[in-house]
Amino acid sequence: MMTSPAIVADVLARLRATRPRVHAITNTVVQTRTADGLTALGAVPSMTVDPEEIAEVAGAADALLVNLGTLDRDRRTAIAMAVEHFARSSRPFVLDPVKCDIASRRLVLAREFLTQGPALVRANAAEMRALSPAGARLETGAVDVVSQASRRIEVANGHPWLADVTGTGCLSGAMAAAFLAVEPDPVVAGVATAVVLGLAAEIAAERSAGPGTFSVHLLDALATLSADHILERARIA
Repeated sequence: MMTSPAIVADVLARLRATRPRVHAITNTVVQTRTADGLTALGAVPSMTVDPEEIAEVAGAADALLVNLGTLDRDRRTAIAMAVEHFARSSRPFVLDPVKCDIASRRLVLAREFLTQGPALVRANAAEMRALSPAGARLETGAVDVVSQASRRIEVANGHPWLADVTGTGCLSGAMAAAFLAVEPDPVVAGVATAVVLGLAAEIAAERSAGPGTFSVHLLDALATLSADHILERARIA
């Protein structure tokens, strides 16, 4: 399937129309940013990591984010239970193997979860090299690269302040899960993630004096991003 600004605009419209529920197991430092970002995008977040309720709460979600940024005992247990639940269903999950390039335990866990068939792996270049996933990938950087087998698409939207605000990378993984809830093609969902977050960052930067105000304006931009913004400014190659 080809990917174009018009397709990205359609995916975003479908997400906003259906408001998928995304269960995000993520870094404790970025839980608020992830929940606020998903809500601004048009999705519905849930965040519990309690092993006694994870099956029930995650079971009600349309998609799952597994982020290895915080690996306390409850999160390790909850992640394993949620991944097993999603692996038995037709619903997608995204794996974000945070810092697996420098922490051997995370790399072992990430490789275990790869065997459960994530719809997409979101990682930076160093993490991607360490993990070397065979399936669909969203590799984030100055230019985001979405690939699967022979398909490779680059997205050049974004702003340097994304790297200066904690949790924007983790948010992109949650956004990818939200898009996968309405778009079965992981490459299209990955491109939509990169375009929407990148464009929101560009718009937020135009309204901001620095990373602090940028952080606030990013949520506004995610909530108000229009099809016209995407059609006029998306840089997909």
